Amino acid sequence: MPYYIYRVTQLGPVKNLEKLTQFDVFKDASAKAKELRKENDLTQCKIQVAFGENELQAEEALHTVREAEPLTGDDW
Repeated sequence: MPYYIYRVTQLGPVKNLEKLTQFDVFKDASAKAKELRKENDLTQCKIQVAFGENELQAEEALHTVREAEPLTGDDW
């Protein structure tokens, strides 16, 4: 399954996803994402790598809101 690299801009609660490229190997995708992060002004956007069988699955993963980790023990 391919790894997709997206430029993500957040406008309020809506994420705008722009596919930049894709790779078959994570190492290559990670290296390209790091290069793009150095080249771009990240105050307005984020560069993210998403894994999926197709672009739709990768974009759904980027739109998924993660739950906050519970505070327990010393973290509380």
